[in-house]
Amino acid sequence: MKHDKIHQYLNKVDLFKEIPPEDLDLIINDSYTREYQHDETLFYQGDSADNFFVVIAGRIKLSQLDEEGNQTIFHYLIPKEAFGIIAVLRNIPYPVTAEAMENCKVIGWDAPKIEKWIRRYPQIAINSIRILAGFILDFQDRIRELSTERVERRIARVLLRLASHGGQKTAQGISIGLKLTRQDIAEMAGTTLYTVSRTLSKWEDLKLVDCKSKIMIILNPHELTNIAENI
Repeated sequence: MKHDKIHQYLNKVDLFKEIPPEDLDLIINDSYTREYQHDETLFYQGDSADNFFVVIAGRIKLSQLDEEGNQTIFHYLIPKEAFGIIAVLRNIPYPVTAEAMENCKVIGWDAPKIEKWIRRYPQIAINSIRILAGFILDFQDRIRELSTERVERRIARVLLRLASHGGQKTAQGISIGLKLTRQDIAEMAGTTLYTVSRTLSKWEDLKLVDCKSKIMIILNPHELTNIAENI
């Protein structure tokens, strides 16, 4: 990607809001771009956090393993989202594993370079805090869902969240846009594979979703929203 294209792109990224154009050019000069193939890992949970990234193309899964080896999927990153900066700034290992869900491209900076620009522009740190606050609010919502809501609502919320976060409208409905397994959905909804399979099969019979293709399609977003909101 050419310099001017990267400039236009990063100018729309929340992390670099209110940074003067001439200085954004200098920040870009300190960066590198890298491509990852589908299923390739960018970094593992526990790796030294020495680089931070912004997604240019594709989607990236952030997940975490507990001590017993159970995986929890925290988030699917889409283009223009930044990740890794909090671990870099706190000088702690990456708390999650980042895996390409499709062919992806990122722009990255190593720790000394991004720290240099944060010292020069505290606005980048402020923007980072705002991004982190958004993640925290999302996690709080998910914890509340796990604690108080029945499983069908949680599964519906997961699908609607994925659809709103990079989904695409089609003639049939809204395509999730990701090749998700039912186990992936179970991990995001905090339930079992059996429960997800049973629920999706019922929703297929009701023409709410289409799970027959590799990429799920929400056929009736309105009714799925009713389930999610317990209407």
